[in-house]
Amino acid sequence: MTEWNIQSRAHACQACGKPFADQQPYHTLLFDEKTGYQRLDVCEPCWATQYCHGATSRKGFVSHWQGVFEIPAARPDPIQKQTAETLLRKLVELNDPKHGASRYILAVMLERKRLLKVKDQVQQDGRRVFLYEQPGTGDVFAIADPDLRLGQLEEVQRDVAQLLEQGLNSSPNSAPPAAPASGPDSEAKRGDAEEAAASLARIPP
Repeated sequence: MTEWNIQSRAHACQACGKPFADQQPYHTLLFDEKTGYQRLDVCEPCWATQYCHGATSRKGFVSHWQGVFEIPAARPDPIQKQTAETLLRKLVELNDPKHGASRYILAVMLERKRLLKVKDQVQQDGRRVFLYEQPGTGDVFAIADPDLRLGQLEEVQRDVAQLLEQGLNSSPNSAPPAAPASGPDSEAKRGDAEEAAASLARIPP
């Protein structure tokens, strides 16, 4: 598959350069530039005059959707608790194939919690790829379907729970902690992992 990094929403129209206002509708186009996906965010007037006719037939076109721009909230303290979304961002940026199933199960969980929205589904190299958008930031994630079987869910659930509790610094070869983590926060993270696995089990093949 083409290497993917998180595609962030532009703060201004990439056709005319005019900054987006809060709650302003915009259009997103995604193109395959061979070296990676290229995102293009444009305002309504530029869409109407330059892109609405024939954009989908342009070379490399992958997807199109409409969104509403929201002024980004202040960045949270970088020293924050591990959450499903922050973990997903790290795994997407890391782009390690061994975390493919974990990325997928986290995205499914966040979708069911309405923290991510599926914008499109495309085929790449014979695999389904889901294009998810985080409504608040407009960031887009491409998550490949790892084609998991029900017999694999328990192992994936354990991997996700470990990543949520211990972060990416943990590894299968690391020495295990003296005792399992406990407390409300740890229990919530384990519950998130279990919910993610259950969500994945409900997805039709």
